[in-house]
Amino acid sequence: MATQQTSAEETRSHTTGEKLRQFNDELPIRSDERNDREQRSSSAGTKKIVAAVACLVIAIATSVFIHGALLYEDTDDAQVQGHIMPLSARVSGQVLKVNFEQGQTVHAGDVLVVIDPKDYKVAEDQAAADLADAEATATSSHLNVPIISASAFSALDSAQAAVRNAEAGVAAAQQNLQADQAALQQAQANAARTDSDLARYEQLVKKEDISQQQYDAAVSSARANQAAVKTAEAVVAAAEQALQQAQGRLVQSRADLRNAQTAPQQVSLTDAKAKSAEAQVAFRKAKLQQAQLNLDYTIIRSPVTGIVGKRSAEVGQNVNVGQELIDVVPLDDIWVVANFKETQLAHMKPGQAVEIRVDAYGRKWKGHVSNLGGGTGSVFSLLPPENATGNYVKVVQRIPVRIDFDRPDLDGFNLDGLLKPGMSVGPEVRVR
Repeated sequence: MATQQTSAEETRSHTTGEKLRQFNDELPIRSDERNDREQRSSSAGTKKIVAAVACLVIAIATSVFIHGALLYEDTDDAQVQGHIMPLSARVSGQVLKVNFEQGQTVHAGDVLVVIDPKDYKVAEDQAAADLADAEATATSSHLNVPIISASAFSALDSAQAAVRNAEAGVAAAQQNLQADQAALQQAQANAARTDSDLARYEQLVKKEDISQQQYDAAVSSARANQAAVKTAEAVVAAAEQALQQAQGRLVQSRADLRNAQTAPQQVSLTDAKAKSAEAQVAFRKAKLQQAQLNLDYTIIRSPVTGIVGKRSAEVGQNVNVGQELIDVVPLDDIWVVANFKETQLAHMKPGQAVEIRVDAYGRKWKGHVSNLGGGTGSVFSLLPPENATGNYVKVVQRIPVRIDFDRPDLDGFNLDGLLKPGMSVGPEVRVR
């Protein structure tokens, strides 16, 4: 048994040794195969990488094509636009100072040009003096209104009382005249009676039917009655004179009354004069304000923050009203006018986002479409094209599109002055 186990172990050892020798003999052959397989695998990986890169390039190119051809519209025919403010003289005179240079940045309120203010200062002082005089006249006129009113109505009351007194005087004079006339008639009747008696007594005394004493008494009585008649006549004449005087006073009183009855008109006239004085004050105030404005106009200030585009003012120059002295270009009031082909407007509309590339700086600003123009550029040209010959060549027209810059910070937009009117830009509008 032991001998058999030993033989079996030797047999297994021999077999294992043979397998190891065989494996060692085959080892170089397997290593070469492995290298060939690795080389084939590396070549296949390189081809895959190249194929992946090619697919990526194709995808990027496709994306760029879709991006440029479908999602965006752009043009190179675009410029920055802005308002140019021509500042001109509002008064005539000689330029005293010029405080700026062409191309200089100025701020709103800066003094740019000063015109000699001496003449306008004198005019202001004169207007102020005229106003003071008009105000004094107006004050006097207003104070005179109640005085004239009281005086006029008082005179009216007095005239009415005078008329009543005059009428009473006339009535009294008429009554006195009537009484005196009655007394005259009585005296005349008495005189006629005594004269008749005297004539009868003369016949009787001649016949000595009566005594001489009776005749003398009749003569005395007749003479007395004649004197009484004369006295009565004088009294009547005086009464008539008194009546005429009373009537004259009545006429005068009535005339005074008619004059006094104009009291309301006198008051209205005085009030109208006061109002006229007020109007004169208003007129003088306007003249003073105009003189002050003219004095202020001698100082020309910049209305906006911007850049001096053009200067034509010089010290010592005599300028007239309306003569242009300086152009100021605002920095913040700018926009873009882009001339797009009419074939690019199918999907373009206000509010769409825009990227604005400025050629001068290579930078981009954000903006948005504000509106599309009302017609093509050729329509608004000085000489619109006409087809008078009948030959027609279709040309793609361009429409001006206004693009406004986005301004998240209104106070800080374009403070550095980079954007100027006339600069070329390239807007890119996202239409989808």
